[in-house]
Amino acid sequence: MAMLTVRNLPDEVHRALRVRAALHGHSMEAEVREILEAAVAPEGRVKLGSLLADIGKQAKLTDNEFAVFEQVRDKTPAKPVHFE
Repeated sequence: MAMLTVRNLPDEVHRALRVRAALHGHSMEAEVREILEAAVAPEGRVKLGSLLADIGKQAKLTDNEFAVFEQVRDKTPAKPVHFE
């Protein structure tokens, strides 16, 4: 994982980050990670499930056809491949 060093951080910003982290029950490092992740997350991103549901609506799937997507899938781990 990458590391980042921020130099010349004003004392007020450092203090505010420390307070914000404490309010959220995070370490200051975890709080900064969360802030950075939120800052670079694309706005209005459509998630795959929502996109597929919209496609199903446009295709005018019946309730029975749509029910296939709600079935519980088998979560048994796959068996490892042997190359012998």
